[in-house]
Amino acid sequence: MLIAVFIAITCFSCKEIGGKHINQGEIHYTIDYIGNFGQMPKEFLPKNLIVSFKDDKILFEMISSFGNSGILNLANPEKGIFDTYFSIFTLKLFYALKPGEQFPGFDMMKGLVITKTSKTTVLCGFNCKNAQVTIPASPDKVYEIWYTNEIKIKNPNAATPFSDIDGVLLNFFFFLGPAELHFNAETVYKKDIPDEAFERRGKFVQVTREKIDKFINQMISL
Repeated sequence: MLIAVFIAITCFSCKEIGGKHINQGEIHYTIDYIGNFGQMPKEFLPKNLIVSFKDDKILFEMISSFGNSGILNLANPEKGIFDTYFSIFTLKLFYALKPGEQFPGFDMMKGLVITKTSKTTVLCGFNCKNAQVTIPASPDKVYEIWYTNEIKIKNPNAATPFSDIDGVLLNFFFFLGPAELHFNAETVYKKDIPDEAFERRGKFVQVTREKIDKFINQMISL
């Protein structure tokens, strides 16, 4: 009887997160902020990262309730769209990446070194592999990241500092401008995502990379 109950609970949990090898849905992450963030209260910073994906298309959304401010990174390889969007109050800007570029905001992560290890774990019901990361900006620290090959996204880390990782990151970090952010996956949903979610946004003004970098740094370190 106890075994039957355990199996039922386990199966229900797997159904809730959509099962393995899904090719579209959402991943919800919590965000932990490390270090000094200037005068901006952490309560006003984005609390969650939501990643929507469908096949090889992926959208990263990190939005704060304060002034509807935030950052979106959109990758739609099929249409050659790799965009970063920045918004705060009525200000709406975007930058369209050139071929081979990374999304703006990651200058502090230049020169990172990724070393894959043999460690494994299970996160959100997915079997995960481990890698250790060092970056010149923090030479004395070794960061641990965890990723899975059981979510079917092609090149999930394209145009990010982790482009060499061949799986979906479920526990990782970014230096975004001067700020250190840690992301921990809480839930993975199987969900139908409309193709329109991966189209270029309207009502945003296209700007240079330097300008959008400046606004990202200001949002994080006001």
